[in-house]
Amino acid sequence: MNDKIFLAAFDKGITRAECDRHGDWRVERLIPDHQVTCLANNPANPAIVYAGTRHGVLRSDDCGYTWRASGMAGWVVKSLAVSPHDGNIVYAGTKPALLFISSDGGQTWAELEGFRRIPNRWWWFSPAELPDRRPYVFAIAPSPAKPGTLLAGVELGAVVRSDDNGRTWSRHRRGALRDCHSLKYHATNSNWVYEAGGSGGGAAFSQDGGETFRKARQGLAKNYGLVCAADPENPEIWYICVAPSPFNAFGKAPEIYLYRTMDGAGWQPIGWQSHPLPVAATVLTTIPGAPGHLYAGLVNGDIWHTADYGDSWVKMPFNVAGIWFSLLVI
Repeated sequence: MNDKIFLAAFDKGITRAECDRHGDWRVERLIPDHQVTCLANNPANPAIVYAGTRHGVLRSDDCGYTWRASGMAGWVVKSLAVSPHDGNIVYAGTKPALLFISSDGGQTWAELEGFRRIPNRWWWFSPAELPDRRPYVFAIAPSPAKPGTLLAGVELGAVVRSDDNGRTWSRHRRGALRDCHSLKYHATNSNWVYEAGGSGGGAAFSQDGGETFRKARQGLAKNYGLVCAADPENPEIWYICVAPSPFNAFGKAPEIYLYRTMDGAGWQPIGWQSHPLPVAATVLTTIPGAPGHLYAGLVNGDIWHTADYGDSWVKMPFNVAGIWFSLLVI
């Protein structure tokens, strides 16, 4: 664990934690003048990291230590993803709910105008974004097996799919959760897609690459899904954090539940203490090539790690001051 670099976004700036050669953790607050909303890195070169902000995109080439402007100036960027097939292709989702693409590592950007023509998008709205309630693209998921295939999830509106690199888009995918909070392809089995959302029971998954979804409710105590993740080796093992409502997730009386499902069985509670947990996990992160490992990043800045699928946990020996749906483990 000590050879990892942790990057967390919360409110203004990015917190970076790195262990030195003496085993001591160095925690730094970087770019405090930027309100960072999301993070993504290049799967082929993890040292290249992109940060979405309320005024465009930033790029780092040194694991998040230094940053420079990388386009989309003036746009509120809510989600980012880098193609697993071509590290120069970067997708950015915005508020209002639009989608952009860069084919040169963030130097230039073009709107994917077909996203504006998705049927029934006129009614999309975000209950969390007061006072204007404008919807936004909360998640972008490129397929790890099919170049040009990607999913996008809107809060609140739809989960949609494109098979031509974003030029045209489907309607809302049947069975998916319209209030999308987290949307991910499995790292090695692209038939599997996972979603956490604030509607429809909290959890949904696909076994046909995102064509259709079905709800996964059996065993869940609550139905407001915050985040999800899947084991990098076994697609039938995945995790979700749920709460009764957004008020119970982030309000004065938190009520949080962390679950695991294995091999088609129902959800079972896991965690570092008995349920309900007192602090929401706003990120669940797995590591390619490390089955059983899972990091849970909490809204208060704590990070917990398990190496045995959630049976036992260790708290990381540092705090990153807060995590808001964006944590990279490099």
